[in-house]
Amino acid sequence: MAYLEIKGLGRDFPGVVALNNVDLTIELGRTHILAGENGAGKSTLVKILTGTDRPSRGQVMIDGHDPAVDPAIFRSVAYVPQELTLFPKMTVAENLFMPFDRTGHGGALFNRRVLMEEAQAYLDRFGIEARPSELVAHISVSDQQLLQIARASTNREMKVLILDEPTSALTGVEVDRVFKVIRGFLDRNHAVVFISHKMDEVFEIGDDYTVLRNGEKVDSGRVSDITEADLIRAMSGRHLAMDDHFRPEAPADDIIMKVEGLSGARFQDVSFDLCRGEILGFAGLVGAGRSEVMQSIFGYLKTSGGKVTVEGMDWTLNDTWRSVTGGMLYLSEERKHHGIFPMLSLRENIGISLFKETLGTLGINKSKELNAVQKIVDDLGIRTSGMGKRISHLSGGNQQKAIIGRAMATRPRILIFDEPTKGIDIRAKAEIYRIMKELAQDGVGVILVSSEINELRRCASRIITMHTGRVTGEFNTETTDTEVLVGAIFGTEARADAI
Repeated sequence: MAYLEIKGLGRDFPGVVALNNVDLTIELGRTHILAGENGAGKSTLVKILTGTDRPSRGQVMIDGHDPAVDPAIFRSVAYVPQELTLFPKMTVAENLFMPFDRTGHGGALFNRRVLMEEAQAYLDRFGIEARPSELVAHISVSDQQLLQIARASTNREMKVLILDEPTSALTGVEVDRVFKVIRGFLDRNHAVVFISHKMDEVFEIGDDYTVLRNGEKVDSGRVSDITEADLIRAMSGRHLAMDDHFRPEAPADDIIMKVEGLSGARFQDVSFDLCRGEILGFAGLVGAGRSEVMQSIFGYLKTSGGKVTVEGMDWTLNDTWRSVTGGMLYLSEERKHHGIFPMLSLRENIGISLFKETLGTLGINKSKELNAVQKIVDDLGIRTSGMGKRISHLSGGNQQKAIIGRAMATRPRILIFDEPTKGIDIRAKAEIYRIMKELAQDGVGVILVSSEINELRRCASRIITMHTGRVTGEFNTETTDTEVLVGAIFGTEARADAI
């Protein structure tokens, strides 16, 4: 029997039909996959299901009741967003039970000892490796992700849990922890709505599915009755070859960057070479030190030892301005916090890198800027209704392409991509891969940090693995089995297929 049901749901915005005649049925004890490309209408649907937006037409029923009559019914639906929304300067326990009135800890005073004891029970249940009194800023990303899910479960009225890309920045073992938690919810007769662009996860955890495209439901049914190719075709409206690779042609033996014995707060003695025209992959678990190495080379984090040379010249560390002016750019995985200027338009986000070309005696030449930005938008296939549209209103894939376009405008020598396809759909992923390949073939040295082994195998010629802050292997992608890569990621000594 359906616990949550929507019929003929529609949502209109000025000039846009975001949802049109959508039906959906959610049953307790089952995981329902909500699939679709960025911009398909998933976010609008979630806002309606959680009561933060109202439909233009149609009906939502929760446990047989109409929340339009009694909005308190929406309390049984909890939502965990893709982005971390925790309070880093507050403790794990405080984050877990906020808002206090919803979790039974309200009032002018509350017993902190009881709060910590109850928090520990949740941490044990969800496998969170942190102390209740520890600041959230000091725990791992995977524990923060699990903490967000645990926080949703402290709502005693919750029966439906919506998870939006909960594994987007996690790897193998962390994903297993999330799936264990999801199965625990199902065992307690809850429903889980799972939004993901990772096909392997969809088929591992999903029971039912609904596909949205351009705001309309185009397919639904049991996951066991559909193939991966058919699901991708339903999402995109066309066939996408998932086994294509985007590795550039064999790069020259021209070393553009050499890293020797680099050490920092979370990594030690890291050495590697980057060749001109190659995509070099970095693999490892969350916390392995991959991002910290890249941020240190770029100058965002301090180093404690080692050296970097670029085209034979000593590279100045601990100075991001010198990195940018020297032709090195780092594209963070947290694009909404460190990549885009969310309150500015698409034109302004890209145009900010074009000052040298567009700055005249009377300021920015708007005509030159618009033409230059339009060329980047056309070259990268950025989909937008207009240059003046706020970038935060674009899909994740189009935001990422805008960031890459801005970087390309500076004509970099070295580009570091940190989880560039986090939270974006399959078609947009392929477009990002294509752009990376073209950059490499134009002579740029590209580093790809990714938690997805398949992504690294499709794009990188070589893969360097890290575990607990140290390099554990360097591998030729074409001749190395996935099992060997996974072993190196978990710290197994690399042997047969290492370069």
